[in-house]
Amino acid sequence: MKYIYIPTILLFFILAFSSKSYGQNEFPVLEGPYLGQNPPHLIPYVFAPGIISINGRHEVGISFSPGLDEIYFTASREDEDQLIYFSKVEDKKWIPIQRAKFTNETHEMHPFVSHDGKRLYFTAVNSDFTSDKIWYVNRLENSWGKAIKLDSPINDDNVFYPIEAKNGDLYYFSLSTWKTYYAPNVNGSFPKVKEVEIGKFGIHAAISPSQDYIVVNARNKEDDSRKDSEIYVYFKKNDGTWTKPINLGDTVNSNFHERVPSITPDGKYLFFSRYNEEGEVSNLYWVSTEVIENVRPKL
Repeated sequence: MKYIYIPTILLFFILAFSSKSYGQNEFPVLEGPYLGQNPPHLIPYVFAPGIISINGRHEVGISFSPGLDEIYFTASREDEDQLIYFSKVEDKKWIPIQRAKFTNETHEMHPFVSHDGKRLYFTAVNSDFTSDKIWYVNRLENSWGKAIKLDSPINDDNVFYPIEAKNGDLYYFSLSTWKTYYAPNVNGSFPKVKEVEIGKFGIHAAISPSQDYIVVNARNKEDDSRKDSEIYVYFKKNDGTWTKPINLGDTVNSNFHERVPSITPDGKYLFFSRYNEEGEVSNLYWVSTEVIENVRPKL
């Protein structure tokens, strides 16, 4: 493993989670899973408006702990670094949103909590976006440990958007080949990588917990006049191959960009970012995964 030295003062911030976010003095009392938000059905809604989804700020790449008592997401305003923010339940209530900083890299994004809750994967990127690598932190008793750059052939390339399947396999996207790959989990390491045979259509590939489908965002392929990206799904066939990408339809997709999809650890909800604010600023939306099951073909 390649352990990265982190200055003591930075490590203090990591362990203490002491960086603050917006509006903490006005933070509401929130209880229950998903910050106590009313769950959606077949129509997407903005997730936690004014709390997570804040006007004038980009929010993308959201992940929940398996117990649904922690949330991590990427956020940035114009001309700001992309960084990871979080909240968690303490004394049955969600604490105010705070910032986590794990490495010395300029940008940190795409957090994903492993299905056993013991590891947090993320992408760290340098200032000019020429080096995208996957890192992780291991859980300590009440915080996260030192950031570790993943020692795997995965990082021989420029890669981002790590998503773990329930069996521990790690899926990610290559910015060099423009393809999705996965690395089987071998006792917590990833010595080999394999291509996911879905071609080059779609990025930000998010595997479902049970690995029976993958959601991606891609430019609308049904109408050549459209330039927006939409959410598509690939279903795994009985022989292990994948179907052609299926558009989730206009109940999920709009004339705005829909990007960076993810599936909650309980498999109940699809999250994505919709770039529908002025200046193509994004908010996080969520919808029941029934919208995916509704387009599942009979295989």
